[in-house]
Amino acid sequence: MARGSENYSPEMQEAIRCRATELYHRKGAVEGHDYENWYQAEAEILRESAPYLVRRAVVVNVEGVVYTGEYDSTVADGYTPGEWKPGDPVPVRLAGDKLYLRRPNGQELQTTIVKRIG
Repeated sequence: MARGSENYSPEMQEAIRCRATELYHRKGAVEGHDYENWYQAEAEILRESAPYLVRRAVVVNVEGVVYTGEYDSTVADGYTPGEWKPGDPVPVRLAGDKLYLRRPNGQELQTTIVKRIG
């Protein structure tokens, strides 16, 4: 279980655990991505369980450090979740508390780092 997860109800923890296990199998049961799978599962479950929240986030692994970056969808230049598949290489640029991700169309998605693990 990841740090901070103890703040969730047992039901929420179980939902995240199940999703992380599903992600592990969907990604070919490759060892060594526990935290990445957990944080992706956490982001997905939180998004699904609270659809009224306008917070949007992406989770990326940069040289062993997992970043969660939130972005404002109203200024994301048409970014839609799913432009990258799990495991896709994503060119990134870090600047202070900002994480910029180069999109397939060449534009950058600006996010604000809200969680850094590693």
